[in-house]
Amino acid sequence: MKSSDVDILIIPGWSGSGPDHWQSRWESRLHTARRVVQDDWYKPSRHVWAERIVQAVRNATRPVVLVAHSAGVSAVAHAAEHLHPGEVAGAFLVAPASEKAKRAIPGMGQDFIEHRREKLPFPSVLISSATDPYCTQDEARELAKAWGSEFVDAGDSGHLNTESGHGPWPDGLLRFAGFLKSLSAVPQRLSQ
Repeated sequence: MKSSDVDILIIPGWSGSGPDHWQSRWESRLHTARRVVQDDWYKPSRHVWAERIVQAVRNATRPVVLVAHSAGVSAVAHAAEHLHPGEVAGAFLVAPASEKAKRAIPGMGQDFIEHRREKLPFPSVLISSATDPYCTQDEARELAKAWGSEFVDAGDSGHLNTESGHGPWPDGLLRFAGFLKSLSAVPQRLSQ
């Protein structure tokens, strides 16, 4: 698959990924990308954030690929329990936030803190940095294993956000293109 073959849903984390964040840049650069907008970027709620993702997936007109960062990764995992096999072609999960990190954020819904640890009903890759202040690689590896995600070590990259120097993040875009190429099956509901 290529980016023109899919609906790319950008799933930011807490605070919504500012204009210089790689997610915002990808959204403006990839013409099939659009952001899943939450009502309140500073008060993540498991039910509300997951439902917004499910609605966006079901409103898509092409196969869906999710691109999530930080707490947005948790939102994708929570949404997955409401998605059926074939509704999402794949998920590109970057720098998940640990339960400890989410607990420390003011306004974080208690129902959002604990990670859902069931296998995702779609292919996924989880990218984690060895120096992410919001999630150790051990926890990221554990999540990748629980979700059935391919694990990718991003080395010394901080939280893979603007503050860690990942505004444009060209390496991530190349990896995303490779991930898209690995997705060959079109979800059944869209091919009928």
